[in-house]
Amino acid sequence: QVQLVESGGGLVQPGGSLRLSCATSGSIFSMAAMGWHRQAPGKQRELVADIARGGKINYADSVKGRFTISKDNAKNTVYLQMNSLKPEDTAVYYCNARRYTETNYWGQGTQVTVSS
Repeated sequence: QVQLVESGGGLVQPGGSLRLSCATSGSIFSMAAMGWHRQAPGKQRELVADIARGGKINYADSVKGRFTISKDNAKNTVYLQMNSLKPEDTAVYYCNARRYTETNYWGQGTQVTVSS
C-alpha cells in the first residue's frame, strides 16, 4: 500500500502562485506515472498533469503554460507549481500514483481557492 500526502494548498489571489507537494510512503521511481487531478464543486474529477516514469509529461489544456509538474525520485515527492492562477482553478487537488498494473493510489486532497 502506498500513502500519498498532499500539502501546499490555500487561498491565493488571481494571478498568484502556489506550489503543491505530494509526499509518498513508497518509492515513486517504480510507478508508471504520478499525477495531479482536481475536482471543483459539482464537477467531475479531472486530470491536471501527470509525469510518466520515463519523464513524459502531459498537461490539461486549461493549465498549459501556467502549471509545471515535477518529481524528485530521491525524496519520493511530486510537485505542482501553479502560476497565474485563475478563479476557475479553484478545486480540491489530489495526488495520484499509478502502477503498471493500473492500480491507483490517491491522497486525501488539498484545497486551492483562487479569489480576491
